[in-house]
Amino acid sequence: MPEGWQWDETLFLGSAPYYRRGRLPYAPGLADAVAGELALDRRGRLLDVGCGPGTVALDLVHRFAEVVGVDPDAGMLAEARREAAARDVADRTRWVRARAEELPLDLGTFTAVTFGQSFHWMDRDRVARTVLDMLEPGGAFLRIADLKGERLGTEGLPYPAVPYAAIERLITDHLGPGRRAGQGVLRHGTPGDEATVLARNGYGPPRRLVVRGGEPLERDSDTVAAWVFSLSYAAPHLFGDRLADFTADLDRLLAKTSRDRRFSERLPSTEVLLWRKAPPSHRHRGSGDRPR
Repeated sequence: MPEGWQWDETLFLGSAPYYRRGRLPYAPGLADAVAGELALDRRGRLLDVGCGPGTVALDLVHRFAEVVGVDPDAGMLAEARREAAARDVADRTRWVRARAEELPLDLGTFTAVTFGQSFHWMDRDRVARTVLDMLEPGGAFLRIADLKGERLGTEGLPYPAVPYAAIERLITDHLGPGRRAGQGVLRHGTPGDEATVLARNGYGPPRRLVVRGGEPLERDSDTVAAWVFSLSYAAPHLFGDRLADFTADLDRLLAKTSRDRRFSERLPSTEVLLWRKAPPSHRHRGSGDRPR
């Protein structure tokens, strides 16, 4: 959990309708890469923690017999249910409104537990310990995120690049310099170094998979605006009665950047960090019990 910040239920308030439309998808080879690494045979169970509108869960649903998504935001779960029905997989999915810290919730054991850019919002030590107990022997904890530090140019693409830096300045102009998160402010950003957290809670070293992206994407002003409102630090409720003013300023910025309001970018690569649960005979050898 971010230092000096406390979770509250308004973190993504109002963002759910924008999330799937605005956020860029993970690299298209993600499901194949995970299935190959875990030797999935469509008979296991997946738990997606902090599932949002089901982005990861529904990308992987055909690789498992059952998928369970957990999220504290009712709007996100409503979007996940709608999308599951649209994809005709509602009978293989279950959506549970809860915080990760409330696990295990009598959900049983799982072949894999995924965190799609969500683990940093949680009490990571507590959740890591609980998830280890929920994994089957040989099961996997997976942290899935866009590959950081990747440079993807837009040379040769038909439209201007999305003006991300200018959008960030506009958000700051309206909301102030402190990065907002729910009712609080992230003064120290979000935490990283998951390997250290998991190591002290009974996991071995991670395996790293990179699923390459780079495919050209076309965006319009509506999908770029949806991306903005999908962000925790630009969720609609944060603007209060100034939401219309911000929306108008954003629209002017996008029109100024691209006369026909179309933009080009490239799909980011996806990074997967994967920790396996060792069989009982290989855990705790000479080290006593795991910390609690």
